Amino acid sequence: MYPVSLQELIDEFNKLPGIGHKSAVRLAFHVMNMPEEKVQKFVNAINRAKTSVHLCSKCQNLTDKDVCDICASTKRDTNVICVMESPKDVTALEKTREYNGLYHVLHGAISPMDGIGPDDIKIKELISRLTPEVTEVIMATNPTVEGEATAMYIARLLKPMGITVTRIAHGIPVGGDIEYADEVTLTRAIEGRREI
Repeated sequence: MYPVSLQELIDEFNKLPGIGHKSAVRLAFHVMNMPEEKVQKFVNAINRAKTSVHLCSKCQNLTDKDVCDICASTKRDTNVICVMESPKDVTALEKTREYNGLYHVLHGAISPMDGIGPDDIKIKELISRLTPEVTEVIMATNPTVEGEATAMYIARLLKPMGITVTRIAHGIPVGGDIEYADEVTLTRAIEGRREI
């Protein structure tokens, strides 16, 4: 239906997460209608991001420097490390402006069904960061079977070191109705209750 090169562009857009066939066609035609200099700028931005962005040597977050801005900041609490599954999770927590400690990004979760074991994610790098200065590690992995398994695995590794390991609370989202929450969510909400 389309010229081969246009179909290849559609196919590449279609491989992106959250992009269905209609959206891929729309994006491809949008690119075709862009002026040449904007297309080149778009291509350059992709190439630049792909070649210059890498993992922070400390926290494993994405950065274009050796050490990311969060790790380099002298205003962060270096006694606390929040462990997350992906760089997107760090961005989400940073938007709250409520957390002032450091981060560690695992780049995944333990999932034996998918062939992902402890050595396939950044657990060794986390262990190497645990100096006597670190007093708490917050497990902020996703509330999935894999996220829970990862949190429990890391907690078992860290407990003998005398480091306090905590887990973020899970429960009913703000604006949610209790009647629509599942049993696991309600159980977590009750377990994570706190005094007001």
